[in-house]
Amino acid sequence: METLTSPLPLYAVLVSLLAAVLIGFSGQKPNLREFWTIAAAVIKFGLVAAMLPAVLQGRIIEFTVLPVLPGLELKFKVDALGLVFGLVASFLWIITSFYSIGYVRSLQEKAQTRYFACFAIALAATMGVAFSANLFTTFVFYEIITLCTFPLVAHKGTAEALSGARRYIVYLLGTSLAFQLPAIFLTYHLAGTLDFAHQGIFQGAGVSAGLLGLIFFLFMAGITKAAIMPFHSWLPAAMVAPTPVSALLHAVAVVKTGVFVVIKVVLHVFGVDLLADLGFAVILAYVAAFTIVAASVIALTQDNLKARLAYSTISQLSYVILGVALLTPMAIAGSILQIVVHAFGKITLFFTAGAIYVAAHKTNISELNGIGRQMPFTMAAFTVGALSMIGIPPLGGFLSKWYLGLGAVEAGQLPVLLVLMTSTVLNACYFLPIVYAAFFKEPTPDPQDSHHQEEAGQIREAPVMMLWPLLLTAFGAIGLFFVPAVFLDLTRMIVQAATGGS
Repeated sequence: METLTSPLPLYAVLVSLLAAVLIGFSGQKPNLREFWTIAAAVIKFGLVAAMLPAVLQGRIIEFTVLPVLPGLELKFKVDALGLVFGLVASFLWIITSFYSIGYVRSLQEKAQTRYFACFAIALAATMGVAFSANLFTTFVFYEIITLCTFPLVAHKGTAEALSGARRYIVYLLGTSLAFQLPAIFLTYHLAGTLDFAHQGIFQGAGVSAGLLGLIFFLFMAGITKAAIMPFHSWLPAAMVAPTPVSALLHAVAVVKTGVFVVIKVVLHVFGVDLLADLGFAVILAYVAAFTIVAASVIALTQDNLKARLAYSTISQLSYVILGVALLTPMAIAGSILQIVVHAFGKITLFFTAGAIYVAAHKTNISELNGIGRQMPFTMAAFTVGALSMIGIPPLGGFLSKWYLGLGAVEAGQLPVLLVLMTSTVLNACYFLPIVYAAFFKEPTPDPQDSHHQEEAGQIREAPVMMLWPLLLTAFGAIGLFFVPAVFLDLTRMIVQAATGGS
């Protein structure tokens, strides 16, 4: 592959860091502050998209920012895998920024300047992870994401918010330092490098199977952002955050960063051939399969809408881990596509949850009877997002489940295929009753509502600044089924590089 040297990946990181500074200085001028947010989001996406033609032509874009030690550099490398993540995250940041403005202004949220500044830093760090050339760079930006999203989780300042934020930081920072960092030290010591390689960096390093197994376990336990059970309880606890933050956590940055790093470790640290020989990936696949089913069952029991969506995310993100752990071309393709289609479907669902809260002050599923008649556009978007999560055509979610199913057959793992079928049924069981109640049940009056909004029919759609983003992401979930060409092309390149063309 031809390598190009370009500062574009560095600029993609720096643009939102600069925006965070400008946002901080514009705190007394909300319109200017929000201008910096939107401008940085648009420029960031433009920079990421500008790298697409070169990557599609089979080139890799590299840029060394800072040599730290011999063989240890802060360095960026943009390949097909990083670009998939970068395109999704940067595009959705634009939409989330508009939605956030409508949300925080409608609810007159406090500390809005801190909120937007932390958001910008989180997206800068997300780009840093997406375009990392080595484990050192990945680790630096991975931890920055944790630190800058902590104030977002604690944003409301209530006892519940602070408790959720404490669990968030302890789980993510604690496990990363206790497990992932030692794994990185061992990798550097044994392999002599931290630079990602398409066939893995342990191939031919002469490391014993037992030691490789230990390192693999340390990585998987340390990448807690992936929310694999039993390292998952931080995610429902973090749902105390404002809804746009929840959307950031689930669809754009945090958990997506987790599963992205799992993919990098599987494909570019260990490699498909080595893991197939050692058999460690099969264990990971079954842990992911258990997470998929268990989290779906728990989701069925949740009445709080965001809590149900949180457990849905734990389940749906394990599809990504399951696919890459199967190590077959089709399954890896399904894993990559799941990052994309889940992002659009799940962000739509969280946007609708926020819209319902702003417009009707409802948070529980049991309160949503008839709300589809009062907020038809919002609940139509919710329906699209839910159907995509279930995997029903013609929605993007069908594509990833199709490839994952083919990958399970290709790997000879029929129990995994059964898990996929079971989880699809469970997805339908915890999403479709919400849709049915919203459109076909009569509204239930709230005796504690002094304004009697339900009886007076005063519930309306959320402000337009919140409405059009959720409609746009819903259309995106549909569009990915009909025009997935760019992501399919990038996915084929990823699979070919990881499997040596097999």
